[in-house]
Amino acid sequence: MAKASLFILKLLLILVSTAWVSLWILKPTEVWTRTWKAAEEKASASVFGYNGLCFAVYSFPVVVFAIFGFVYLEQKKQKEEGKSRQERRCLAFLSNPLIVKSSLGILSGIEILGVSLFIIFLAWTFYTRIANDFRKTVQIKDFKLAVWQYRMLRVATRFGLLTEACLALLLLPVLRRMAVFRLLGLQFEVSVRYHTWLGTAMIFFATLHGAGTFFIWGIKHRIHEEMWRWQKVGRIYVAGEITLITGLIIWVTSLPQIRRKCFEVFYYTHHLYIVFLVFFLFHGGDRHFYMVFPGIFLFAIDKLLRIIESRPHTRILSARIFPSKAIELILPKDPRLKYTPTSVIFVKIPSISEFQWHPFSLTSSSSVDDHTMSIMIKCEGWWGSSLYNLISSAATDSEADQLLPIPIAVEGPYGPATLEFLRYNSLVLVAGGIGITPILSILQEIGSGNRNVFPGRVQIIFATKRSQDVCMLNPVLSRLLDSKLKIHLKLKVYVTQEKQTNQTLLEMLDHDEVSVTQLRNFESKFSGYLPYGPENLYWMAAIAASASILFMLFLASFNHVFLHTGNNKKSSSKDKTPSSVVDLFLLCSFAMALVCVALIAAVRRWKCLRKEMLPFADKESIALKPRLTETNLSHDQELEVHFGARPNFQDIFAEFTKESRGSYTGVFICGPESMKESVALACQLSSKACRPQFSFHSLNFSL
Repeated sequence: MAKASLFILKLLLILVSTAWVSLWILKPTEVWTRTWKAAEEKASASVFGYNGLCFAVYSFPVVVFAIFGFVYLEQKKQKEEGKSRQERRCLAFLSNPLIVKSSLGILSGIEILGVSLFIIFLAWTFYTRIANDFRKTVQIKDFKLAVWQYRMLRVATRFGLLTEACLALLLLPVLRRMAVFRLLGLQFEVSVRYHTWLGTAMIFFATLHGAGTFFIWGIKHRIHEEMWRWQKVGRIYVAGEITLITGLIIWVTSLPQIRRKCFEVFYYTHHLYIVFLVFFLFHGGDRHFYMVFPGIFLFAIDKLLRIIESRPHTRILSARIFPSKAIELILPKDPRLKYTPTSVIFVKIPSISEFQWHPFSLTSSSSVDDHTMSIMIKCEGWWGSSLYNLISSAATDSEADQLLPIPIAVEGPYGPATLEFLRYNSLVLVAGGIGITPILSILQEIGSGNRNVFPGRVQIIFATKRSQDVCMLNPVLSRLLDSKLKIHLKLKVYVTQEKQTNQTLLEMLDHDEVSVTQLRNFESKFSGYLPYGPENLYWMAAIAASASILFMLFLASFNHVFLHTGNNKKSSSKDKTPSSVVDLFLLCSFAMALVCVALIAAVRRWKCLRKEMLPFADKESIALKPRLTETNLSHDQELEVHFGARPNFQDIFAEFTKESRGSYTGVFICGPESMKESVALACQLSSKACRPQFSFHSLNFSL
């Protein structure tokens, strides 16, 4: 029965996605235009009007895909554990890097295929529209254009349609709670790159659209007259200009040079997306807005749910301060909260900033720690330095009781639906600097001692600039080196900017002066709850369906009362209504639907806080991990440390190939882009030269 339901849901997902893609392909054609006009005339006499038809055809398929997708993922959880490695490995080659270049980055086979199909679609849309426009030259009122001027204006206009196509997909990759990309096995931090690509393409086409239009206006000396027009019906030019300027501001401040140095500027200007979307609606009109509405619809619900679910504050139980200005924070959690390795939580500390949320990889495993979870933070930049100063002062100040406990808000965790490393016989884990954080979560899971977790070889390659950074391995290494675990473990540490010493790796870890601070609870100071995590996916599906129904009901009510939709005798009144008023009704209907589902979600969350979530214990403390000694080691474990050189991944992979004897190997890398490219290139060469397959996985540690 379970297999049949999964098959039916998968079939529905394929049919819905195929129908939506086919709609975009057919939309530029004359056949679709004629059919659509006839359908709109019939729908105008109905209760929902043409708005209902636009929402049902253009927007609702994506919402239905999300609803069925959430149900499918929830039902698939139980079936996934029993899946054999051979079944999982059939499409693994698509994740391997095919292009490894510094200018393009690392592109896998599935990424190249997806980008190629999207470019072909854009070319098809542009060519079809332009071909139809050039066949019929229609003079614009008050404009006397030459043929070449008319054609250039049409080209500029059609670039606006390419902007619309990019915007339709722009927000889908950055969904966290309502993430439809989870159906493709993508994590949030991985799919952010697709959001970046789509945003860059959108701004490029929007700039061409605006520049071409201004060029024609300039030729006709109509710039000052046209650019300030707020038309009663049709495209509102001022709104388009505001949209373009806002988009350029968002894009410029999101460039790596600004985002990394001035994160606050990037963070706050990115919230101008509200201005961008509202004025895009006024510029393009409600008919075009329904094409991009699905992503906006799901993103708004996602944002509201995240705000509601992150309202209860928790606190820091303890902190471990490393010499490299890195901090490990221990946070409480509900024992029922389970998450997979490489999961991410978003953290906000109100005493530092009331608005900024920062993503961090969980370094703990819910299989090992039932009551706590941990994250590691490299304290760089304004926010990180503020946190370091706060923790350090709380650790050393004699009046620390006044500073503790530190309240924080936690959102998430968000992570992969399954444990990716379960499909492999051997693992190679590569990390650079603070990139060790997601790797630690995999090591924690391996060190849980569960035989079902992982039976094969594990090789860890950790590269860092200074030897004091090696101590970041301390939280999990003692558990991994436990001789009771039958794991062939090989650890290679590379200290790239220091000279050779006579110390072994264990001596470095044992004698490293690591400052450890216990932050204890104060029952009279703070009251909070254990993080319970997001609601289940069935609840997400119900929320999406409810919001869709409420939106259509509110929109139909507005249209019936104010626009008299559905009354043939008064249908002409709609033509006299300004376009901006119709757009405002759409915005009001959407806002009211969001308010209703937000109230429902808030009431449910409040009940969970009162009945299901467990309050803090009066006092908590976290025991320190034991020191590492030679007695921890077994004969299957090797520890190496190299100074003054970077790892040669081709030699390492060649050596690992001989040791693993043709096993199916998963390579997980988290580090700088240059390191990722080196590992990806080594995977390429190793897979071509020998039989073992190296499956490449990149784990982003900075967004």
